[in-house]
Amino acid sequence: MTFVSAGRTSIIVALHHEPIMNSSTALEQPILPEIGGDRRGDRRYALHLDLKWKLVRRRRVLDTGSGATLDLSSSGILLDAGRHLPVGLTLELSVSWPVLLHNVAPLNLFVSGRIVRSDGRLAVIKMVQHEFRTAGTAAEQRSVATAAAAQASRHLPTPVVLFGGSGKRY
Repeated sequence: MTFVSAGRTSIIVALHHEPIMNSSTALEQPILPEIGGDRRGDRRYALHLDLKWKLVRRRRVLDTGSGATLDLSSSGILLDAGRHLPVGLTLELSVSWPVLLHNVAPLNLFVSGRIVRSDGRLAVIKMVQHEFRTAGTAAEQRSVATAAAAQASRHLPTPVVLFGGSGKRY
């Protein structure tokens, strides 16, 4: 038992000691409670999704790149950024989401968060803000889609315009 005094406040600290046998000698070692298992509050999902990132400091973009998520939860993301990212800075992500909105429109998950750990190419961010947005199609894809629609319309029969009983258009 240890007695610690700090001015008017006194604290008593007690550690449980149990002898540990070493060779034929008993040594006293304090037994500290072990912390085991995964202590994260949110479930993590192993999703490998493409992403683009921006490293931001004081609203200024310092660097950009692309990578992939390794796993994510409702509060954080583990990602492969392709290079080392410094801890403490803000990272903005645009993650290609694997599900279409109404089975039609592609989605992106936009995330802003603080880098809390970094090891080589891997980084962990704690999410501060997130939202889903529809992903815009590239101009190149739009022009291909427009050309395909125009080609298809050439092979369709000419539409018939129906008029009211008096022959006037309404």
